[in-house]
Amino acid sequence: MLLRDYINKIKIKLANAYPFNESNALVNIIFRHVFKYSTHDLIIHASDVIENEKQKEINKIVNRLLQHEPIQYILGETEFYGLKFSVTPDVLIPRNETEELVQHIITENPSFNGNILDIGTGSGCIAVSLAKNMNNAHVLACDISTNAIETAKKNAKINNVNIVFFKHDILSNHTSNTKFDIIVSNPPYITEKEKNMMEPNVLKHEPHTALFVPNSDPLIFYNAIAGFAHKALSTDGVLWLEINEAYGKATCELLSEYGFNAIVIKDINGRDRIVRAQKRPA
Repeated sequence: MLLRDYINKIKIKLANAYPFNESNALVNIIFRHVFKYSTHDLIIHASDVIENEKQKEINKIVNRLLQHEPIQYILGETEFYGLKFSVTPDVLIPRNETEELVQHIITENPSFNGNILDIGTGSGCIAVSLAKNMNNAHVLACDISTNAIETAKKNAKINNVNIVFFKHDILSNHTSNTKFDIIVSNPPYITEKEKNMMEPNVLKHEPHTALFVPNSDPLIFYNAIAGFAHKALSTDGVLWLEINEAYGKATCELLSEYGFNAIVIKDINGRDRIVRAQKRPA
């Protein structure tokens, strides 16, 4: 079968399970991955005959996609902030809104020379991206999951950055012997009641411990992080948080109780998604 004909065949298969634009994007990702082609290469090689082994490999990927398994887990990799990351079902798939959080930190600190802590690092996407773009930063990152830490370590190696990773449960331990100039976190923030609004590929495959919080205590992680950051940040230290858009005001009020001046920053879609909090002078 010719490459162009096989691409059209796969598009038709995926169109039954995904919106048109998404299915087209998935087809591009699949064929670029399997053939190591750019989008332009796919056009150039449209008349090439596809080997049976390649067809089998693509069919396996498509069958998993039809079960709503995320393409990032199927391929074992994704891109974040222009960098390559390994991802497994032990970690969340990095999102575009988190790239915005990273961008704000990098832009605000063009000549940074200090300590950064990423709480709940997951794949390490935040920590690695900051370390890659802030050359004089000393970056530490923690997570409650041993498997997540192993994935994050792999991503630090892939991107050639030095990061200190350690296991830590922020809900149990709010102390630190190190002072940090920046603390950043993208903690679990989706309430249980919001599950019915989520895509099946997320609910079935991404780790729920990294996603959900109780309806009765939606700010449980922000409360713990605020208490930790109040003690662990340096005098002029800044806390950066990704948040649930429904709790921007409540998050800022909570941070104020811990001695922070906090503001909400809207993402590219106009949603309350980021909070910047600075310690008030003693």
